[in-house]
Amino acid sequence: MKRLLLLTAAGLTVVALAGAVGLPDLAGAQDAAQTPDSITVSGLGTVDAVPNEAQMSFGAETRRPTAQAAVAANADAMRRIINALRQAGGRELATQWVSVYPFTDQNGQVDGYSASNSVSAVSDVADAPALIDAAAEAGANQISGPGLSSSNAEALYRQALGKAVDEARLRAEVLAKAAGRSLGSITAIVEAGAVQPTPLYREAAQAADSSTPIVPGEQETSATVSVTFSLR
Repeated sequence: MKRLLLLTAAGLTVVALAGAVGLPDLAGAQDAAQTPDSITVSGLGTVDAVPNEAQMSFGAETRRPTAQAAVAANADAMRRIINALRQAGGRELATQWVSVYPFTDQNGQVDGYSASNSVSAVSDVADAPALIDAAAEAGANQISGPGLSSSNAEALYRQALGKAVDEARLRAEVLAKAAGRSLGSITAIVEAGAVQPTPLYREAAQAADSSTPIVPGEQETSATVSVTFSLR
């Protein structure tokens, strides 16, 4: 009787082991079934706009026998330049640098001192020629710029982002159709970052009634995104 019980227990153990080995992994099968197919594509969106702001730099360099005299003369010159810039419509004026250094003659001997001062200013593109002329008339002998930009740069970039997503969807639809599938919902979007506006060098009409004509042309603002779609 004891031998029969032992054999029965052993048989049950074998059956249990066989069941453990032979049963399918239902949890794994469910996970696989719940994992949807997807496709990831990139999209590029661009927006063209004529810049409406100009950033420029205006400065003066003065030379005098002594450092003190050079600095004083330079300060007088910069006060005239700054006043002229404000009257011509310049805004956001800010000092960029001030420097004083000796200059030498052919024998390497100090022959005096040079003082320099530079200020940046922003204006509407239409006012930029007047700003340049006013600064030059006031004594500016160091002028650089203009750097052109759009005051609504963030809004332009958001428009470019929307176009980038639209392009990504169009590309994904083509790929899905080629594979005999259709697009589902968006599951992920990754923004690749903004791209600095690029000049397109297309002329924009502008009255040239100043001695310093400036033609802003157009700038292209672009954005890139990576979009993942589920597939049906």
